[in-house]
Amino acid sequence: MSGTDATLWPDLTSPTLDETARTLQLWSQIVGKVRLRYTPWVNHSWHATLYVSARGLTTSLFHIGDRAVEMEFDVVDGALVIRDAAGPERRIALVAGGIADFHAQVRGALAEMGLEVTIDDRPNEIPDAVPFSQDRAPRSYDPAAAVALWRALVRIDRVFNAFRTRFLGKSSPVHLFWGSFDLAVTRFSGRRAPPHPGGIPNLPDAVTREAYSHEVASAGFWPGGAGIAPSFYAYAYPTPAGYAEASIRPDAARFDTSLGEFLLPYEAVRTAPDPEAMLLDFLQSAYEAAADLAAWDRHALDCDHGRHGSPRKV
Repeated sequence: MSGTDATLWPDLTSPTLDETARTLQLWSQIVGKVRLRYTPWVNHSWHATLYVSARGLTTSLFHIGDRAVEMEFDVVDGALVIRDAAGPERRIALVAGGIADFHAQVRGALAEMGLEVTIDDRPNEIPDAVPFSQDRAPRSYDPAAAVALWRALVRIDRVFNAFRTRFLGKSSPVHLFWGSFDLAVTRFSGRRAPPHPGGIPNLPDAVTREAYSHEVASAGFWPGGAGIAPSFYAYAYPTPAGYAEASIRPDAARFDTSLGEFLLPYEAVRTAPDPEAMLLDFLQSAYEAAADLAAWDRHALDCDHGRHGSPRKV
């Protein structure tokens, strides 16, 4: 790692980050549900996710009838940009305010473009959630905190994609689930898993059970909340015996019994001499623990291509 690489990992200790992330989560659910409404189903809800972009977060291109559309949170310029391949574009300012106002603006902008869009009005994976159209409580949004979070996601996306090259089996894209608002990458053993118990707030159990229809070793990044600082996580489903006691690198990683997963504070990675190497070590050791304890066929699934150095060499 060059001496300047550590400066590429932004500080996420701002006191405004938590509320800004919660606002972005609700905004992203509105946008994500538009993509969900008009995108054919892909296994494990991969058709519904957002992706890190050069300006923020994007749906990528999707289709509404004969129209090709992209919706992007441009946190640099502070706008949700709705683009149509045929030419029209609308911009909605990203500012503090009620979720109902943002919801109405998104629907209005799409209608102006000739796109009459309806979505499920209920937020997902949030306890006691208020429908978007009725949520008029003031919401905070700090543009500087949003940019810092996006810059962190850019670095994390790079490392997650390098980690993804180490696996020949079925693997998810690196994508952001707007329900829980986390960037994730998931590996599959290829074997069926027992039915998931469900119970995630405001998420149909059928969706959860399809998402976990097969054995997984999953990892991701969550901007924090409920007293937990921004953190990387790793878990397995079903959880193999002995997983909680597994030796996971680096020393800063710990198993959280309430969440049932390993956590590695983002701050520990950001301040490490080589953040990329530390994060890759966490991802690899957590995967190895899950795969070995569950007796995955690693000879058939693992790949050496991503092991020849840091992401810059991939």
